[in-house]
Amino acid sequence: MTDAYYMKLALRLARRGEGWVSPNPLVGAVIVKGDMIIGQGHHRCYGGPHAEIEAISRIKEPLVGATVYVTLEPCSHFGKTPPCVTALIECRPERVVIGTTDPNPLVAGRGIAALQRAGIATIVGVEEEACREINAAFFKFITTGLPYITLKFAQTLDGRIASRTGHSQWVSSPPSRTFAHRLRHSHDAVLVGVGTVLQDDPDLTVRHVRGRNPLRIIVDSHLRLPLTAKALQDQDKARTIVVATRQATPEKIRQLAERGVETLLVEEDGAQHVDLDKLFRELGKRQIASVLVEGGAAIVTSLLKTGTADRLVAIVAPKIIGKGIEAVGDLGKKSMDEAIPVSFQRVYRLGGDVVIDARLRNG
Repeated sequence: MTDAYYMKLALRLARRGEGWVSPNPLVGAVIVKGDMIIGQGHHRCYGGPHAEIEAISRIKEPLVGATVYVTLEPCSHFGKTPPCVTALIECRPERVVIGTTDPNPLVAGRGIAALQRAGIATIVGVEEEACREINAAFFKFITTGLPYITLKFAQTLDGRIASRTGHSQWVSSPPSRTFAHRLRHSHDAVLVGVGTVLQDDPDLTVRHVRGRNPLRIIVDSHLRLPLTAKALQDQDKARTIVVATRQATPEKIRQLAERGVETLLVEEDGAQHVDLDKLFRELGKRQIASVLVEGGAAIVTSLLKTGTADRLVAIVAPKIIGKGIEAVGDLGKKSMDEAIPVSFQRVYRLGGDVVIDARLRNG
């Protein structure tokens, strides 16, 4: 078997940590001796053992002559756990094959250098693109302090997210709605505007799959949302933050606090709405590394206009409704030359729908 084969296996293991390890990266490790896999592991949860340590702990024989495959450069610093590179050096494998370097300034090549100083053959860059893609959110967060932003919406074939009366349940198929819950699980937070709450009253929790509830964020500049909204209930199961401007009334803030809901006041933008860029900077300070934006159209349009979003997931249903609410509003573009470029990563069928998973920026 080739190095690429074992790295792909390590990547499959790494994905098992999705939704559980943030703000840490997804990492998988496979240990091979001869033609036999003698150990494997992945980072299971934030604060838990890293992938290399988990793989090593499963082995009952020396690693001399073995190759360790790991999707991300082994850490070389003390954090929640001791440095993985030290454990690898103590085990003395013949080779360590690394998918990609770690951009964390506390690592950034130090783990690789330590392995090489110890005389362990070290190969870097096997399946590198896939190893970087799986940790796109971590890479952005660790280098900028900003969360990775995914825009997700379901639309009809003619680009509508709701009918002209605002009716939207359901645009997409049941399998697509299950997929949407997996997306929620894989992000630290899910964000909607108050219009979505007023129209659809969503729970914004993970119910159709096994997973962790994300932090619920409602952008409501003037605190118009009703206290009966589903997303304000069950704070013991899923926390909610309501984001408003200083125009919000102290009485409504007090009422939300009585329900265990935090009101986060953020400066206004030029339109007297919540400044989303300032909001995302604040979320980054709170260790929120990824945000799934589920709408509505005003927030999606704003994030596309400012170039803030990183990923776009559009679920296109085989329906035509004619006049209705557009998925994306006016971006101020006057010609096709000004259109926002999108890089399709995956396009596939799900139920009767088509899922387009795309990137809105390089890197």
